[in-house]
Amino acid sequence: METKHSSPPKSPAYKALVKAGPNLKPLQQVHAHIIVSGSHRSRSLLTKLITLACEAGSILYTHNLFISVPHPDSFLFNSIIKSSSKFGFPQHTLFFYHSMLGFRTPPSSYTFTSVIKACADLRALRLGRGVHSHVVVCGCGSEPFVQAALVSLYSKCGEFGVARKVFDEMPERSVVGWNSMISGYEQNGFSREAIEVFKEMREAGVEPDSTGFVNVLAACSQLGDVGLGCSVHDEVVRKGIEVNVALGTSLINMYARCGDVSKAREVFDCMDERNVITWTAMISGYATNGYGSQAMELFGDMRARGPSPNTVTFVAVLAACAHAGLVKEGRQAYASMRQEYGLVPGVEHCVCLVDMLGRSGLLDEAYQFIKELSPGEAAPPLWTAMLGACKMHKNTDLGVTVAEHLLEVEPENPGHYVMLSNIYALAGRMDRVEMVRNMMKGRSLKKQVGYSTIHVNQKTNLFSMGDKSHPETNEIYQYLDELMRWCSEAGYAPAPELVMHEVEEEEREYALRYHSEKLAIAYGLMKTKDGEAIRIVKNLRMCEDCHSAIKFISVVTKREIIVRDKLRFHHFKYGSCSCLDYW
Repeated sequence: METKHSSPPKSPAYKALVKAGPNLKPLQQVHAHIIVSGSHRSRSLLTKLITLACEAGSILYTHNLFISVPHPDSFLFNSIIKSSSKFGFPQHTLFFYHSMLGFRTPPSSYTFTSVIKACADLRALRLGRGVHSHVVVCGCGSEPFVQAALVSLYSKCGEFGVARKVFDEMPERSVVGWNSMISGYEQNGFSREAIEVFKEMREAGVEPDSTGFVNVLAACSQLGDVGLGCSVHDEVVRKGIEVNVALGTSLINMYARCGDVSKAREVFDCMDERNVITWTAMISGYATNGYGSQAMELFGDMRARGPSPNTVTFVAVLAACAHAGLVKEGRQAYASMRQEYGLVPGVEHCVCLVDMLGRSGLLDEAYQFIKELSPGEAAPPLWTAMLGACKMHKNTDLGVTVAEHLLEVEPENPGHYVMLSNIYALAGRMDRVEMVRNMMKGRSLKKQVGYSTIHVNQKTNLFSMGDKSHPETNEIYQYLDELMRWCSEAGYAPAPELVMHEVEEEEREYALRYHSEKLAIAYGLMKTKDGEAIRIVKNLRMCEDCHSAIKFISVVTKREIIVRDKLRFHHFKYGSCSCLDYW
């Protein structure tokens, strides 16, 4: 007959389990001892063993232990549901939940919180709705942690209207509920909305915790809002909040993605504890800001005295090599993935390698590398990187071959047509340019619209090419005309071949002059103090003409201008760029 909780908490078997901790082999040894000693009927021991096995990452062992218990009680069910959800086994969480219902064991608010989290992790909206109904039936709908979990579920599944409704109907919005709403917006790319909810939380008198700061810093990173990010950092310091691994890494990401790498490094150096994500964030920050040598130096430190790099680390390292032209170092890093760390290179690593070789002019080697991959490995992103290299080095023949392959596998991607059109235009093949444009029209494809944003006085201003929607349009255009006149006097000349090739020469220069980044920079210069750096974010890769023009703008205005485009950062100062024209 089974004895319920017969073994006292301080029994030798219990102490042995605590000593073994979440380590599989020691746990199995203790398990064997429990069986031999006849203590295997004790639910308290079995529950402790099961939760530790789950924490150890062996879900199969956990599952087998669970099904060996003839009559699980509510404590065991809640423990295994919570552990499986917490340690990343959401599908098993749902299995244990259905088992719980099968045994007619009533769930608690703690049960629902873990099960809803599992549904959110799986983006299982339909299942989540069913659990929500069960929550209401069981009378747990007003529990703060359950409501916060529901907000997270609906947010992660893109149901923001429902998420906000649940959030607004919460009788008492705990900091956990606020965090769920903020993170839901941020993780789905709605950073402005995330920041607005963060401000609402402040106005409601709720003090943010470390998790709240992590969420809003991530939103600042996406938007490039260094002003708000700095104020959050100041508040963390002022309140004496511990900068743990998660918060420190978020600060590093925020500063790096806002172009302030030196501040990111200050945070990194002050952290008492750093994990692989922290190291990777700092290496990536150097890489995207054009400091390839510093990225490789830090990677060397990581290999010597830090945690083992993972696959994400190597993406950052290879990107650093690609952007800085460090071909030898990039080859060595790529080879070390298998040889030293047993890591299998993925598509992202191959793309970085092709990008690195292509940027360095080693087009034949890059092309051969792709050809030697299996069809499954030679994914479209590799060919896209190859096509970009062909355009950069004006290799029309190879570019056409690569583009035709891309159009076969991704015929609905307008970017491929645009790149092919540009390659033909640079080669003077205007008949082919017209043919490609007609192909796009025939498929009703349109080029992605470019836009740039700048934060001024805690407000985000968005500009697109030739945009006249801003309330200060006239002043911006007048200032930009004067600014470009100064640049022309300093030696700047527009590069009209870079824009739509069928328009007249005068129209081409007009289109170039009013590109979104130039409008954003002009507005920033108008609205900020002398000597203050200008920071803008561009959703696409910056064109060569804007890159050239901004160099001159940095000279005539004596300002540092930081542009974050789709690929990397450009720090313009005294007429030069941190990318050294290698982007």
